[in-house]
Amino acid sequence: MKKSSILYYIIATIFSIIFGYPFIFMVSTSLKGNMEFLQESIWSLPDTYKFINYLDVLNSGFYQYFYNSIFVTLISLVVLVFISTLASYIITRIDFRMNKFVLATFVAGMMIPIHSTLIPVYKISRFLNLNNKLIGLAGPYIAFMLPVSIFILSGFMESIPKEIEESAFMDGASYFQIYTKIILPLSKPAISTILIYNFVQIWNRFVYGLILISSPEKWILTLGLWRFQGEHGFNVPYVMTALTLASIPLIILFILLQEKVVQGMTAGALKA
Repeated sequence: MKKSSILYYIIATIFSIIFGYPFIFMVSTSLKGNMEFLQESIWSLPDTYKFINYLDVLNSGFYQYFYNSIFVTLISLVVLVFISTLASYIITRIDFRMNKFVLATFVAGMMIPIHSTLIPVYKISRFLNLNNKLIGLAGPYIAFMLPVSIFILSGFMESIPKEIEESAFMDGASYFQIYTKIILPLSKPAISTILIYNFVQIWNRFVYGLILISSPEKWILTLGLWRFQGEHGFNVPYVMTALTLASIPLIILFILLQEKVVQGMTAGALKA
């Protein structure tokens, strides 16, 4: 084995420990009793594994926050993927006078701070009667995630050879047929990338839920964690249990799509 390969493995191992241990600590702490956590070293493994912590947290109403977050996230992702793929296809594959300006406008949207949109979003939601409704969260999420999604997808779609479309046009395919049967299947790595990125961003959003949702039964997961931490702040294993449950969907999604994400991130570098 080459010395450079050994160095890479050593660096990868160090980074795995640095970034992986906080998660291991969180899971380990979630399986302890509160008295055990307070009396023994916080770095020790549990004496007895209290899986009952997970049932207690779920039975405290935590599952409702999960349902609300999944509902909002799925709706936002479906609409976001449809709009961003269609917009990116038009911008990069169809020649028109304003395509570069339109792309630059979307990219400029990435520089808008989220907190500067809170008052306008609140007023628009009130005007549309979407306050305190889960569906009302989808609009701000989609609008705020759209620029970066179009930026990633546009860079990927530009690398797809034009000859594929020209052959499809010669066979009588329409723009929409090319979009659905050629561009979308070839763009799966980039779509997987934006799915994971946007899932993480939407799943962890707090501030929009705070200003738009007032009823506790409609709170999303981040608001539920906020309430849970306030009620059980002295029971650290319970708080760690809630955090572990909240992170499980993110881990599952990344495991399922990690290969596509790597392909999507490196596609631009391989562009001729």
